[in-house]
Amino acid sequence: MSLQERDKKHLWHPLTQHKLHPDHLAITKAKEALLFDEQGNEYIDGIASWYTCMYGHCNDYITSKVAEQMQQLDHVVFAGFTHEPAIKLSEALIDILPKNQEKVFFSDNGSTSVDVAIKMALQYHFNNGEKRGKIIALEDGFHGDTFGAMSVSGLSVYNGPFEEFFIDVARIPVPTKDNFESVKQQLVEILKTEKVAAFIYEPLVQGAAAMKMYDADLLDELLDIVKEYGALAIADEVMTGFGKTGKHFASEHLTNQPDIICLAKSLTGGLVPMAITSCSEKIYNAFLSDDIAKGFFHGHTYSANPIACTAALAGIELLRSEDIQANIQTIIEAHKTFDVHIKKHPKVARTRQLGVIYALDLDIEMERYGNLRNKLFKFFMDNGVCLRPLGNTIYILAPFVITKKQLDKVYNTIEKALDSL
Repeated sequence: MSLQERDKKHLWHPLTQHKLHPDHLAITKAKEALLFDEQGNEYIDGIASWYTCMYGHCNDYITSKVAEQMQQLDHVVFAGFTHEPAIKLSEALIDILPKNQEKVFFSDNGSTSVDVAIKMALQYHFNNGEKRGKIIALEDGFHGDTFGAMSVSGLSVYNGPFEEFFIDVARIPVPTKDNFESVKQQLVEILKTEKVAAFIYEPLVQGAAAMKMYDADLLDELLDIVKEYGALAIADEVMTGFGKTGKHFASEHLTNQPDIICLAKSLTGGLVPMAITSCSEKIYNAFLSDDIAKGFFHGHTYSANPIACTAALAGIELLRSEDIQANIQTIIEAHKTFDVHIKKHPKVARTRQLGVIYALDLDIEMERYGNLRNKLFKFFMDNGVCLRPLGNTIYILAPFVITKKQLDKVYNTIEKALDSL
């Protein structure tokens, strides 16, 4: 039996209705920007496996550092103990994060980093003698699948059966130049009438909402208002972090810096799971007390796993290297050139780009998980390119190490797909 056939016996895949989609392609090998299936076919990973493997699959520098660490220290509980990989990672991370960030708290994935952030925000006010239970979030945002993260997410296709169990959330529209005055009024009204703990947002790009992008100056003005009313700002940089927007973090495009930042995905270069929630000194100090109950009693078994910390530290070293920074600029310019050409296509409604993130919307109405979307996905895979359309949006978020030849193939395959519609 093939791996694909054996898969069906016991495995339950994420985001999948198995009755409609029983088959899952078996990948046996990956290197740099390429995936290989069990028949030996190769595919260009145009989305870096959900924006994780930004330095390329099985990056030699990261894997060599991790192999060395595995012989030294595999894991130790992080409550009551510490170790050099976690210390070195914290130092390297604080050095590149927005300047108000001072402390890092470890967990396992993007969803848990958001849950940690929400709990930090709620307890911050509680420890300061105030009960604030409302969170403000943007419509169409996506922050993860655990209950706290799901509560602040706005994509109801994921949330339907659980909504009555959520924490208290108010949603405001994503700001645009056309709706901005209305959005500001809605925000002020919520802040005036509700006990708001925090405002959570994906800075500048809403990933799961089909790479919806919005302006930094509009978000900055909203953050001015949020801070005026004493609520905390939580930037979910799980998708946007680590170079994808042309800066190390999307928050660097803003004047207002978040109180709390959520990090995961390409944090470890896609090698192993890990997440971090960073915060300012102000947040951390609210938990310092002679009263033990004011401590932050949240913990994960694999918090600050030394192997994951080593992978993350190696990733940061690569991110800051001249080669990767040059590659990022090359991809940005290549996207701009492609955009000038493809935006004229009769099947393209609109395009957008921030850093290495490029997206185009088809001038066709289609369901997020409908048949046309599935046909497009199959077309791309049949042509050796792994792209996963989000509704009528085709986007590229390839590894920083993708070659010009590979990137040109991605562009050409997208154009062929448009021509076939």
